[in-house]
Amino acid sequence: MSRKLLAEGLSDAVGFVGGALLGFWLGRLIGWNIFAAGYGNDSIGGIVLVGLGGGLGLQMARRWQATQAAATSADTSQDTSSKEQ
Repeated sequence: MSRKLLAEGLSDAVGFVGGALLGFWLGRLIGWNIFAAGYGNDSIGGIVLVGLGGGLGLQMARRWQATQAAATSADTSQDTSSKEQ
């Protein structure tokens, strides 16, 4: 059980950080700098992109976890049904 929770936490972290980094680099590509002095439009736009990227990355990680869990449960039920026959 703890190994499953560790894998879930790690995939959440990788999804969130990966998405946030993609949002950061997309903002840099557009010319928005989240580290600019003050809270100008460029800075706010960059912060929003990082937040959206992190959230989307986390959601993608959760969907991946759900598909992995469904595949594992399907494999397990298939194994037990073939043993019963």
